[in-house]
Amino acid sequence: MASSSTTFFPEVIWAQRSDPSAAEKNILYVTILQSDVSKDKLKLDLTPTSLTYKGVTNKGKEYSFKIDFFEEIDVENSRHIHTDRATECIIRKKAPKEEFWPRLMKEKVKLHWLKTDFDKWVDEDEQDGPAPEPEYDPNMMSQFGGGDDAGGFGGIDFSKLGGASDLSGLGGMGMPGMPGMPGMPGMDMSGGGAGLEDDSDDEDMPDLEGEEKAKAVPSEPVAGGEKKKSPIEELD
Repeated sequence: MASSSTTFFPEVIWAQRSDPSAAEKNILYVTILQSDVSKDKLKLDLTPTSLTYKGVTNKGKEYSFKIDFFEEIDVENSRHIHTDRATECIIRKKAPKEEFWPRLMKEKVKLHWLKTDFDKWVDEDEQDGPAPEPEYDPNMMSQFGGGDDAGGFGGIDFSKLGGASDLSGLGGMGMPGMPGMPGMPGMDMSGGGAGLEDDSDDEDMPDLEGEEKAKAVPSEPVAGGEKKKSPIEELD
């Protein structure tokens, strides 16, 4: 059984974005996948050159690490959110550049607990696609230091990263009778039925070639004035 002084490494995953002209698109996504750490037992220290993490689980198990970044980062425009499942950091690179960082850490070392976040990673030449958006309330974000105390993304405009949704082009897909939502062409719902117009002209089907119609057979008179029906003649 490990002693109480033993420290473990949590699993850490990361990805990045870059842009030579837009500072808000130069971002590091660093996620610490350590659950069961309450907020009062978490310590995060972000400096222009490093990130230090220390978390103690509710069972008393301690996890910690320190990352020295490949280049300097912007502390004031960096944010993080802590939940019961993980701690996610959105860290702004200080110098906007077109190329990716070749690695996260300053030293070129292989760490078993540091891995690529494949859900957020894209190749350097495929950055024009939509950037990942957080699945949580942005108001829950906390700053590492400086700026406004109310949280937020500190200038990270996710609409510029391709995550904005414009529904203005869906005007023609509305339903009749609903304000601002024009009806679909070709649909008539006034009759309460299926309502779709049928543009096809159904024609009577022609008689099959060689078919003969049954000839009417006169009724035979019978006693009492009633007529006895004769069977229909069979077709040849």
